[in-house]
Order: sequence, then structure tokens, then C-alpha cells
Amino acid sequence: MNSILKKIFIIIIILVFLVAFNTSYSALNLDNLAFVIALGIDVSDTKEIKVTFQFVKAPSTTEGSNQESQIIEDSVDANSIANAINIMNTYFAKRLDLSHCRIIVFSEEIAAHGISNYIYTLMNDVQVRPSANIIVSKCNAEYYIKSCDPSLENSISRYYDLFPDSSKYTGYLTNATIGNFFNSLICNYCEPYTILGGVTSSNSGSSQTANVDDSDVQSGSSPISGTKGVENIGMAVFKHDKLVGELNAIETVCFNILKKDVDSFIISIPDPNNENSNIDVFVTPLSKSKIDVKIVNGSPYIKIDYYFGAKVYSVTENSSYLDENSLSAISNSCNKYLESVLSEYLYKTSQEFKSDVTGLGKYVISDFATNQDFENYNWTDNYINSTFDVTIDTNIDSGVLLTKT
Repeated sequence: MNSILKKIFIIIIILVFLVAFNTSYSALNLDNLAFVIALGIDVSDTKEIKVTFQFVKAPSTTEGSNQESQIIEDSVDANSIANAINIMNTYFAKRLDLSHCRIIVFSEEIAAHGISNYIYTLMNDVQVRPSANIIVSKCNAEYYIKSCDPSLENSISRYYDLFPDSSKYTGYLTNATIGNFFNSLICNYCEPYTILGGVTSSNSGSSQTANVDDSDVQSGSSPISGTKGVENIGMAVFKHDKLVGELNAIETVCFNILKKDVDSFIISIPDPNNENSNIDVFVTPLSKSKIDVKIVNGSPYIKIDYYFGAKVYSVTENSSYLDENSLSAISNSCNKYLESVLSEYLYKTSQEFKSDVTGLGKYVISDFATNQDFENYNWTDNYINSTFDVTIDTNIDSGVLLTKT
């Protein structure tokens, strides 16, 4: 009797495993999935939103093909992201999978109206990774996504993974993820931000860059002309969930300096020996830099003390950058330039944007007895009353291989 019960038990276990694995195979079979790598959200003329999906044709389970041999973009007008996905599931007769989604793009128009509902919806989807980058595009999101052409990469998903890394050595953009945006929405000492994206001037027909300094460019108005359609330069600044302004390249460098998110960058400073000329300087932030925030007479007083190492990057035939007096003059010029652009950035975010996108409020939390006291102070609204004191100390080295002989 025990032998019969044992055999019946084994058969039941085998049947359970067969059913479980059969269901799992059916649900996870790559042939049944369409992997979304980019998601775009625009204002719609007929519905609530227009959602653009960019995805790659999944490899066949019977063919050893390149996963990204075919890139497809399709759009649908719908009343919600969930409905858009559901409609596209039917359209393709495949289940859209967002677990590989690298970027989420919002147009300027929809960002200005507020995007918190979309952020909460996407973060509530277990497939969406918090590490997916979030972009506000100067053009509509559909056009931005369709213009993406990773000219130096064979894989478009790899391009999406790599392009934010340039922030570390240029400072011209920042690595802004949907996870960080969500956290900033519920933060009481900071505001959200995104990457600023756009289509290159040569593709969009724009020609507004003739009199713009190199460091003042941003996406959609840069002097770039090339085969790759899109560019990501600058930042989009939010007040809670609404777009309130945009930062150009040098302002984004300032943001990254204060966030300590840049390893090095190049700036052009006035040549102290020639008022009509500039000198390119390669700058490296030093770890002893600090930020101190105090509440004085009810208003924030923010002291910025930053230290940099730097090397002269550009030289001419008559350059004499090994002379101690010349290096000292260049250091002073670099100090004044960085103090100026950092101060302008800080007052722009506080008075024009009214948004502590840098998150300076965290430096004063410890001065309040309790978290409730800090919340009652309402930092995000009091940031507009801030006074800034910026001091820069730069140690300039000639940094060139060419020396006097």
C-alpha cells in the first residue's frame, strides 16, 4: 500500500513540474516577446498621450541571429501608458517587455504640464528598471527616438547605456535616471531633473548657433553636424513634476561640479595677457572642496569653497606658460571665471527657476532639531531667498609637453 502511495506521489510531483515548466516556457518564450528599448511620450491630438515604442526584433529560438538586427519604432494614441501597451500587444501579437528599456523620453510640451502620473505609473511597473535614463526632448519624443542612430556602436541599446558616461569627462550632461526623478518627487530638500535631448541642427534645420559660445550650447541648438541624429547636451530643470527651465552646457558643468559628479572638464577662460583671446584649461575638481549652508535671519546663506587642479590645454607659438607669473595670472583668471559661472548658475536656479535642483538643502538638515522642523521650514520654497558666496582656488600647471628650449 505504501509503495502504491509513493508511486502516486511521485507521478503527481512530475505532473506538477511538467505543468509549471510548460507554462513558464510559454510565457517567457522569446518568440512571444517584443523588447522595448526606448519609450517616448508626447501630447496627442486625439487622446491623452501619444506613446512611441522603439524595440528590437527578438532573436528566434531556432536561429542564432543578432538580437538587434532590426530596430522598429511604432506609435499609438491612447489615454494611458497601460492602454498604449495593451493596444500594441494586440497589434504585434506579442507581449511588450519593458525590462530592457534604456531611455524614457518626454517632449517639452508634456513635461511643462507635469509628468508625475507617468513617473509613478512606470515606477509601479516591475519591468521598468530604476536605472533607465529619463530625457526631456526639445523636439517631440517620437522624432527624437526615430532620429537615434548610434553611428559608433553596432548596438543601439549599448549606445543608450554608454552616452550618459560622457558626463564624467565633459560635464555637459548628467546621468539622470527615472529612479532618481521619482526619489526627487518625494524629496523635501531637492527637485527633479532630466537629461536635455534634441535633434542636431543639421537634421532639424536650425541655424541659431553662429554667435553662441561653445560652452553655451544645448541640445537642439548646437553647432554639431554629423551622421548621428540626436544630441544630449544640457539639463531640464523641474519644480516638482513640471518643467520650469533648461540649462546649457556650462550650467550643467556647474551642476555636476556641485554634485561632485564630474571627474574632469575643459573650459575656455579669458587670457590675462590678451583680452581678445581665450585659453583652454583642463580642470580636475579636488576632494577638499566643501559646501556649507546656514539659515541666517530666516534665509539660506550658502558658502561654496571649491578647489581645482588644472592644466593649460591650448598653446600657441609664443606661449610662455612655464613662467610663474603667467601661471598665477591664469589661475586668477580661472578663479574669476568659475566663480562667475557658478554664481550665475546658483542664482538662476534659485530666482528664475525657484528650484533647488542641486539638492543643497541636504547640507542644512542637521541644523534642525527634528525632521519635522525641517519640513516646517519648507526648504524648497525658501530656496528662492538664498544668498551665495562662491570662492574658487585653482592651482594651474603648465601641463604641456612642449617646453622652452
